[in-house]
Amino acid sequence: MTATTHSEFNANTEALEVAKAFPDAIKGKTIIVTGVNLKGIGFGTAQAFASQAPAHLIIAGRNESKLQECIGELKKEYSDVDYRALILDLGNQKAVRAAAEEVLGWSDVPTIDIVVNNAGIAGIPDRTLTDEGIEITFATNHIGHFLFINLILPKFIEAAKNNAKGATRIINVSSGAAEANGIRWSDLNFEKKSKDLPEVEQPNYKVFEVWGIKDGQESSYVSLESYVQSKAANILFGIGLTNRLYEKYGILSTGNHPGVIDTELSRHSSKEQRDAIKERQRKGEFTYKTLGQGSSTSLVAALDPKLGPSETKDGKEGYGAYIKDCQISHGAHPRAKSNEEAEKLWKLSEELVNEKFDW
Repeated sequence: MTATTHSEFNANTEALEVAKAFPDAIKGKTIIVTGVNLKGIGFGTAQAFASQAPAHLIIAGRNESKLQECIGELKKEYSDVDYRALILDLGNQKAVRAAAEEVLGWSDVPTIDIVVNNAGIAGIPDRTLTDEGIEITFATNHIGHFLFINLILPKFIEAAKNNAKGATRIINVSSGAAEANGIRWSDLNFEKKSKDLPEVEQPNYKVFEVWGIKDGQESSYVSLESYVQSKAANILFGIGLTNRLYEKYGILSTGNHPGVIDTELSRHSSKEQRDAIKERQRKGEFTYKTLGQGSSTSLVAALDPKLGPSETKDGKEGYGAYIKDCQISHGAHPRAKSNEEAEKLWKLSEELVNEKFDW
């Protein structure tokens, strides 16, 4: 049965507190965090890991100078860790393959114990396709991580040989957006009007209204819905990985919602979306978390030994696949935590990267 160790952990728990609760799960380990910059939860996540003496802490992102800035800050407080910067552009499959090749080539880092797939984009105002012809939010938030993880998985498998079952982990940072919908299977790239989709794939128009989005049924591309789709994929990816890797190798993967944090993630958001956020905050619908509070759920997902594969509970599938406010949540949309949907996504992802991964 999957569970959490500390029922007292909640939305206000800081990542450093979680790290201190599970020091042995970090000490001497090799950990990767993607999407690290000083103003984001990736840095808060890395900082918490660094506090408990990992052997290697690899921080990944698109900008070398920002990564080095983060390493400089981390060294001020935790100087005995081996920090490494990894250039990783998740929206470009060629760049992802180059980054994976670099990681595989590190002979002094033979194993990887934990990765937190934290990087992501949101609010891209106009429909944009990558060089591979994939909508950029889905490509960056899911496909890039899917490819990167599968390419470097041999080092996870090697780590799992010496770790307790389930201690080797792949954590996918999702979002509360995954509570709204699932994958837009019939129109992945947002070419059709929403009203022309099968009813089950149409957006949650009530969510659109909350965000000030009008005429949602007549719209094709809506940045919020592209984000929803990508964040549902993060959870489904975790289910797909666990189904393939847990029993065979002892590798566990989950998705989690970090909460609402005022970071650079919203830099592309429209004025209407920013106004909607301010209004929801004014009404008390949410409270902004600190970077440490926003990082804590990733730490629980990565470290808590009581967590296990998702299961059906109270007649609902996917209990344990989605963690929120440091506790297991049933809040994700049913299509975002379904084994059947996870298998469909795995096959689609293989097609989009033109490579099969049979673990």
